[in-house]
Amino acid sequence: MVTTERMAKRILVVEDNDLNRRLFCDVLKSQGFAVEPVSDGMDALETARKFVPNLIIMDIQLPNISGLDLIEAAKADKILRSIPMLAVTAYAGKGDEERIRDAGADGYLSKPVSIGPFMTAVKSLL
Repeated sequence: MVTTERMAKRILVVEDNDLNRRLFCDVLKSQGFAVEPVSDGMDALETARKFVPNLIIMDIQLPNISGLDLIEAAKADKILRSIPMLAVTAYAGKGDEERIRDAGADGYLSKPVSIGPFMTAVKSLL
């Protein structure tokens, strides 16, 4: 007997804002994803190594450490470098998307994030 059930894709959500983190996690869970929330960027890479996500959603403006620095660190890490990263930021100035993509982000969304474009971006990176 062949089972058609597949393992849920795992998504790490790095977001310091409680409301945004809850919203992202709730939407992703409702779509059948296994989600691991991280509120402190200082814990992001260690959690990623333990959780081994299929995608990392990274807020760019975090306390203590920049999401840009975390993306660069993940892309330099032999275990994490192959994991796609979706950058999400409220700070969407001229040249920001290019800078964020240059750091290694595979996708980019500016806040406020609408659910439709958010899910489209998530699915395109998985």
